[in-house]
Amino acid sequence: MIKILFVCHGNICRSPMAEYVMKYLVSQKGLEEKFYIDSAATSTEEIGNGVHYGTRNKLQSVNIPVGNHKARQITKNDLEEFDYLIGMDSANIRNMKRFYGFEGFSFGSYQANSSTNKNLENKICKLLEFANSSDDIADPWYTGNFDLTYNDILKGCKSLLNSLT
Repeated sequence: MIKILFVCHGNICRSPMAEYVMKYLVSQKGLEEKFYIDSAATSTEEIGNGVHYGTRNKLQSVNIPVGNHKARQITKNDLEEFDYLIGMDSANIRNMKRFYGFEGFSFGSYQANSSTNKNLENKICKLLEFANSSDDIADPWYTGNFDLTYNDILKGCKSLLNSLT
């Protein structure tokens, strides 16, 4: 089973959008048994909150089901349990690497620069890298443009799924 964790700042806009888009794409190919897909935040600001209404409205407008999501923060165990920790922008990547001790910080049993941790660090990447782009996915919390965010997430998720199947 391939385990994917989508990560953004608050886990109410972009990462749950990516989670539900990816689940939808996986279901369209009949591959639900081969994937476990979740999402989380780098911050604690929105813990326990549901999906932002703009994300929910956009997904519903394209007939993608939205579950009973509650925002959560990444955990120490996520790094070992998931095959991919996929951030939406450079700040998400930087914050994950700090959280897990890959930028001169230590967290739990992780020590920066060990060969084991280099393999763990390689699990962390940006979604649009799978679409051969270094672009960030804009945060609709600030832009208000859920269409642009959806289009970028759809492109990234399709490329990710194609790379894994």
